[in-house]
Amino acid sequence: MREKVKSGTLSMATKLGFGAADLGGNLFFTAMGFWTLNYLTDTVGLGAAAAGAAVMVGKLWDAVTDPMMGFISDRTRSRWGRRRPYLLFGAIPLALTMWFFFSNPGIKNQLWLGIWAAVALCLLNTAYTVVNIPYSSLTPELTSDYHERSSLNGYRFGFAVVGTILGAGAVLPLVGVFGENRSAGFSFMGAVLGVLMAVSTLVTFLSVKEPDHSHEPRPTEKFFPTFLAVFRNKPYVIVLITYALNLTALNFVQGILVYYFKYIYRDEALTTLAMILLLVTAMVCIPISVLVSKRIGKKRCYQICFAIMASACLIIYFLGHRLGSSFFLVMMVYAGIGVGFGYVAPWAMVPDAIEVDAVRTGNRKEGAFYGMWTFTSKVGTSLAIALTGLILGAGGYAANLAEQSQGALGAIRLIIGPIPAVIFIAAIILIDRYPIDEATYNAIVGKKSSA
Repeated sequence: MREKVKSGTLSMATKLGFGAADLGGNLFFTAMGFWTLNYLTDTVGLGAAAAGAAVMVGKLWDAVTDPMMGFISDRTRSRWGRRRPYLLFGAIPLALTMWFFFSNPGIKNQLWLGIWAAVALCLLNTAYTVVNIPYSSLTPELTSDYHERSSLNGYRFGFAVVGTILGAGAVLPLVGVFGENRSAGFSFMGAVLGVLMAVSTLVTFLSVKEPDHSHEPRPTEKFFPTFLAVFRNKPYVIVLITYALNLTALNFVQGILVYYFKYIYRDEALTTLAMILLLVTAMVCIPISVLVSKRIGKKRCYQICFAIMASACLIIYFLGHRLGSSFFLVMMVYAGIGVGFGYVAPWAMVPDAIEVDAVRTGNRKEGAFYGMWTFTSKVGTSLAIALTGLILGAGGYAANLAEQSQGALGAIRLIIGPIPAVIFIAAIILIDRYPIDEATYNAIVGKKSSA
């Protein structure tokens, strides 16, 4: 039964049910990526450098708990499977901690306010980890077919873009329900998005059935040997570091976007339109990227993403402040093509690398691979957010000051332009070394299956 599930074509109901949880996951990712730093500096009142440091603490804590969660889920045996119990029991804590973080505590002392922010972020990120790591680890278990994984992740990231659009488009309107009371507005927004995240997670729990692992022995490797072993998988390491670079660059861009509109164009409300244009374009391009991937390969498809994003960042840096907000919105459409081409490729490549490892070693440890995947990604993104806060602080940024200094405006432009562009270019170069294509994958997995 297990092989039939893994190698056969998945039903549309399974693909839709699997994808649902990423709607909530990307509500989280978008709200946190675009608004965390700005919420802490402009609503909670935490200094830019301290806010960046608090976010970094939360992300580093998250990075530590991710491998632990992968290790635990690999060893879980229950009537619901290895991964699904965590979707069931993690959904409500995820909603509650989302609401808690976006509820301004009203603390005036900067030290205690920074401690609150770090603790609240640690709690929220832990709740997200409990759900997200087991969810991501389901991917290679549902099918081992090379192209079916691209299709499965196409459905997943269709939901992801819908969630991202909701996360981008709904934040300011929800916050605006309470008028000038931004603190009450953010608390309301956190509660609404938290409920949506919990519901989408439970939909996946109810819709997707795992292969039966009850007859399989639990892995016996200890914690550190388990995770050190993943670095012996060269294709995995290449796509792992590339994806970390991708998220790091994106975090620079998305974290500074609201500052760009608020202080360079003096029109914060346009942030929502910019996000929606970016993400609607990305959603349209996701199915196109799946077709392109089948023609030219997953690696080349991913490189298209990086090339578009790097060029968009550089064009915005040199021309965005000169040509105005309409030009910037056009560039959001262009960048959206790159974002769309970057959704499916890495998530279709990493299960290929994991499956090759399982065939070669005879040991399945999907949770370990996905735990290290998010660990490395979050270390990179935490550094991006911390550096954003430090660069803003060094530039002389002052929260809610209409006339920012030239140093602050220059820092904002630097963070949205050359810094992420250089990282995207590095990703193009690195992913070119990824060795698994369709023929290689089928030769390795097919050979073992027929043996």
